[in-house]
Amino acid sequence: MMVKSKTRLAIFDTFKTKGNDLTGEANRQRAIITILGSSVNPAEKTRTGISQKIAKRQGIAWKNIYSGIFRDLDEILLPMQIAEEDGRLPLKRGPKALQEKGIPYYHLTKKGILIALSIKDIKNRENLLEEFFSKSERNEREFEKILSSLLKTSPIFTYSIFQKYVKAFCDNKIDELLPFDLSKLKDVSDESLVIQKEILSAFVKLSDEEKEKATMFLDKIT
Repeated sequence: MMVKSKTRLAIFDTFKTKGNDLTGEANRQRAIITILGSSVNPAEKTRTGISQKIAKRQGIAWKNIYSGIFRDLDEILLPMQIAEEDGRLPLKRGPKALQEKGIPYYHLTKKGILIALSIKDIKNRENLLEEFFSKSERNEREFEKILSSLLKTSPIFTYSIFQKYVKAFCDNKIDELLPFDLSKLKDVSDESLVIQKEILSAFVKLSDEEKEKATMFLDKIT
């Protein structure tokens, strides 16, 4: 049995009977977003290029997953404005009309970058965070300073906030990802956020000696 998102974005979909393992669709969509969020080579961001890159990692023939990649892009990521066409590459072979039209390659939109920040496999999330806020409206930048500051000291915690925000959207607990507004999470029941807030609030009230002891205690259990 699958635990499936009601939205068409499946990056958090899991198999309920497999210890919360991500579904094939979830892993495929994550891989597409990861490639579009990290690759600088346009040839790697075409449908074929994406299929070949994912297939190489998995040790399978790229044609076996091309239809899935095509469907994820054309039926989900593009219509939801998570990705968009970034240009076209000339084609030297094939039908003349296709040669003239070229092969489309893609990049992440602002919404796509926000979603990419929730995926831990993406290695250049600091650059993506900077790019996201460079595209943000003034009212969305309320959280930029604190998130950038937290990123330097607590990167795992910082990115977990993005994960919870995007997952809330996938679970239909947030209607829209944009405009970016973390206060939307106040209406989402998440015990881990409550615990983190409680620990942080308590820690700042401790004396230096108590902070040292608390840190030593946490070091022993983590």
